[in-house]
Amino acid sequence: MDRAELISLAVRFAAASALTFLSVRYMIKYLDPNYAQKEENEKKVCELFNRLGLPEGTRIDLNEHELRIALQLVSGEEEGTTWDEIGGAEDIIEDLKDRVILPLQLAGASTSSLLNPPRGILLYGPPGCGKTLLAKAVARASGCRFINLQVSNLTDKWYGESQKLAAAVFSIAQKLQPTIIFIDEIDSFLRDRQTHDHEATAMMKAQFMQLWDGFSSSSDKIIVMGATNRPSDVDAAILRRMPAKFAIHLPNSAQRKQIFEVILNEEQISSSVDLTKLAASSEGLSGSDLKEVCRIAVLRRAKETLDKQKKERGDFGVMTVLNRDPLEHCDLESALDHYMRSLGQMVNFALD
Repeated sequence: MDRAELISLAVRFAAASALTFLSVRYMIKYLDPNYAQKEENEKKVCELFNRLGLPEGTRIDLNEHELRIALQLVSGEEEGTTWDEIGGAEDIIEDLKDRVILPLQLAGASTSSLLNPPRGILLYGPPGCGKTLLAKAVARASGCRFINLQVSNLTDKWYGESQKLAAAVFSIAQKLQPTIIFIDEIDSFLRDRQTHDHEATAMMKAQFMQLWDGFSSSSDKIIVMGATNRPSDVDAAILRRMPAKFAIHLPNSAQRKQIFEVILNEEQISSSVDLTKLAASSEGLSGSDLKEVCRIAVLRRAKETLDKQKKERGDFGVMTVLNRDPLEHCDLESALDHYMRSLGQMVNFALD
């Protein structure tokens, strides 16, 4: 066989190989019903990693299930919670700094296992008291990646996929450590196991706890943090894995005043506003309740501003800049009265 024939054979072989490769890729692309979703997930994760300051090539190390979990990473812009943005929680913040942040900072500086951070943290208390905010603030202060785990994303219609997704939670946390895996309303996912639990759910819970125990015995810096307002419903085996437990109570009068100050920090308020009086009048309200009161007050002031502009100009048309007057005490007081009446009506409706 002469040189020309060898070259011709090599060219035909290369062409056949290229054609085979393209055919297989075409088949994978159009026969896999999840191909388009996988491609979209890769693009989103790549963008997210860029915002997190991670090298672009990191996404190559993630499999299909890890990509789905990676979409639940919270970037710095979204995370954005600092201690200063949480009002009325000085005691719990100091406790978190001492028991969680400090051990993370000391990691690797000592051989004592007693200086390691807790592998599990439980924040429990009434709704709207800032448990999620505290979790994000811990992640930011400690420099940890934050996976805001949505339990619904661990379920899949195909048998065995839920266990793979549960495994992906810990594998990606290990690759991106230090990492905090946050599970809001953890009682809805890791509640008391019953004999009538669905098989897939029971297997997913068992897989989650086995993986949790696995990294607990290693030097990995991974923390599972849960929040709940029903701690009695959480499985006893899960509570054992969360030795650091923090009770988040409804704020007292002094704490409510601090929360008002934080919420209204960027608002223009009149000298007539008496936050001490408002705090004393808002007994039993949570931080989220107080935020809604402030929102109602701001909307009332905005509405009055719009009505005044309409009278002066006849029609305010498309609003681009709203120059509101400063908030008055009567705005906040009226909003508080309105909110308290709404709560009272809801209670009365529930009792009927």
